[in-house]
Amino acid sequence: MHAIILFTLALHVLSGVFWGGSTFAMARTGKFPDRLVSSQIGASVVAILSGGALFLLLHTGTPGTMERVLGAGAIAAIIAAATQAIVVGRAARMLPMARPDKVAGLENRMAFGQRIAAPLLALTVVCMATARFI
Repeated sequence: MHAIILFTLALHVLSGVFWGGSTFAMARTGKFPDRLVSSQIGASVVAILSGGALFLLLHTGTPGTMERVLGAGAIAAIIAAATQAIVVGRAARMLPMARPDKVAGLENRMAFGQRIAAPLLALTVVCMATARFI
């Protein structure tokens, strides 16, 4: 059981660090937002699924304050992933077929989606870091 928890935790942390870090970088720079979209979506799926697995493995019984705080962070992460998949993903799929005069608008839309997701992921990290102490 200990090895399963460690493996799941490693998956959760590694995918979450990539997802959050790339989101913050794309939100800040707005440069080449289409290059990491598929990797970000993959990392978000791994982070959310491994986070759910950790929750099931480590938090049994009646939910307390800690579980509610973790749940709020999970909801923020799911909203961030949905935003990236819908806003950023859709614009990234349209980019290769876009006319040259529409490219800048699509890139701005992708950066906007990243800027929505970034504070949601920051909230997620704050919830994970503080849940134990609230």
